[in-house]
Amino acid sequence: MSCCTGVAMSADEKKATKKSLVIVVGIFVASLVTMCYVYAIFPELNASEKQHLKIPRDIQDAKMLAKVLDRYKDMYYFEVMFGVVVAYVFLQTFAIPGSLFLSILLGFLYKFPIALFLICFCSALGATLCYTLSNLVGRRLIRHFWPKKTSEWSKHVEEYRDSLFNYMLFLRMTPILPNWFINLASPVIGVPLHIFALGTFCGVAPPSVIAIQAGKTLQKMTSSSEAFSWTSMGILMACACASLLPGLLKNKFKHKKVA
Repeated sequence: MSCCTGVAMSADEKKATKKSLVIVVGIFVASLVTMCYVYAIFPELNASEKQHLKIPRDIQDAKMLAKVLDRYKDMYYFEVMFGVVVAYVFLQTFAIPGSLFLSILLGFLYKFPIALFLICFCSALGATLCYTLSNLVGRRLIRHFWPKKTSEWSKHVEEYRDSLFNYMLFLRMTPILPNWFINLASPVIGVPLHIFALGTFCGVAPPSVIAIQAGKTLQKMTSSSEAFSWTSMGILMACACASLLPGLLKNKFKHKKVA
């Protein structure tokens, strides 16, 4: 009897998972259409420039795109900015790699305060959209494809429930969990949206500073790894540990009271 019930539930789960995938693909296609629209309203480029107007996949792509955008940035300031922002949010929304190169690109194109705000804003907005998408149609997918990882992270979230904002800061500054997994799994394990969004906005700031500094020397770079020196990584880890300290202290005092 229990065996048959298990089989039926498994079939229903597969059907629901397939439906969720169809919805995600539909939204993805709609987003691609939006990207094409942004490309269509962009300033007219010559043939040699058009080939470089694409989301960079490596540092060489970023260099060539930077040269093209730098020529048009002053005359078409908001169009160029809007194009980079839309591309950045698109990558973050669908957990597509490449946002690091756009962070370096923004550091090259704009002054430090503007670049930092844009990166934090795009990261928070894109991650929030990814969170919302996962909350709407991705719950079954997350539990289906990453059950063990989701269960383990859920325990950590409960451990730091009283200082979840600080824990989110820590996660955004360290590579312990990939950002795409944090975005997708957060609604499934009960991370509140306001803490998730604010923690993302503030948490990506320290690593963004490193990317922006790298952007100032973009044309001299040969690899994205050059952006992260041992010194910068050490400072980043110190910031990450400092962000986690309040939560550790709260847990320590809580255990003392219980004892």
